[in-house]
Amino acid sequence: MRVDAFDFELPNERIALRPARPRDAARMLVVDGGVMVDAGVSDLPQWLRPGDCLVFNDTRVIPAQLEGRRGVRPDGAQSAPGARIGATLHKRIDLRRWQAFIRNAKRLRVGESVDFGAGVSAVAEERRADGSFILAFAGDEPVEVLLERAGTMPLPPYIAGKRPTDEDDRSDYQTMFAREDGAVAAPTAALHFTPKLLQALAAAGVKTETLTLHVGAGTFLPVKADDTEDHVMHAEWGRIDADTAARLNAVRAAGGRVIAVGTTSLRLLESAAREDGAIAPFAGDTAIFITPGYRFRAIDGLMTNFHLPRSTLFMLVSALMGLEIMQSAYRHAIEEGYRFYSYGDASLLLPKG
Repeated sequence: MRVDAFDFELPNERIALRPARPRDAARMLVVDGGVMVDAGVSDLPQWLRPGDCLVFNDTRVIPAQLEGRRGVRPDGAQSAPGARIGATLHKRIDLRRWQAFIRNAKRLRVGESVDFGAGVSAVAEERRADGSFILAFAGDEPVEVLLERAGTMPLPPYIAGKRPTDEDDRSDYQTMFAREDGAVAAPTAALHFTPKLLQALAAAGVKTETLTLHVGAGTFLPVKADDTEDHVMHAEWGRIDADTAARLNAVRAAGGRVIAVGTTSLRLLESAAREDGAIAPFAGDTAIFITPGYRFRAIDGLMTNFHLPRSTLFMLVSALMGLEIMQSAYRHAIEEGYRFYSYGDASLLLPKG
């Protein structure tokens, strides 16, 4: 499909720069089939049935944004001073090596080191075809420890371009389910949840499960192709253990619905699904790209935030609900003052049948 089919005009003032407080005070647009209802996140138990199951991503965002200066060249000479290098880690390769997207990449050559301060440095080991680099971090300390010293939270560009990252973001940009270190972007739909809301959901007979998908920086990259068939997704690592898969299959066997909380949970569930819709254990990379025409197998609904124009995530929700329905829903959200993107409001998408 043409990428411009997923374009829409979004006023800048609709971009949320801070989350709602409390978290479950955010608004929620319910799209049930083709019917739209204005609600709030705290109303979620009313829209689910006993026996339904919400699936959360328990990845934890690491301070994966680094700022440094180019250091030693491959020939051992000192590089000219003043070459600032920005790095956003994307995906772990092994214990000491990460794939990273580099700002000012034209100034960095393979074999050069980058000094990120606080005793943290890395060598640009390899440049990949997509322009990213493999960074090999020096020393023996775990990379996560190094990032706690030198890194900052990797806020999305549409927030970071409007205000500096601050101490509040350390907690604001982390879900209550965060447990497994490795994400460089939050699974933002789950940012709306609080212990109080989980208690209300449990009282309504709604189950919860968790999986792990380490969200990469590729989620922020624009779609540059003119046609969706020409866009290449970046891989992300995920895991669904056997017990979780069995419980999710039991939910559907008993007539309950599996509702993904966030597009990250949805993408991993669909990656793990067999042709008959059963969810299998999964551990590995996924680069699944969901566009209209895709046949969903593992999920029956989605809770998600409002996404960017022309983004892979708006393509995903259009595949689930239909492009015309989502264009109408987003027009309504803009007109009614809903807040967009990572710190914004939510939508609950329940397709027909």
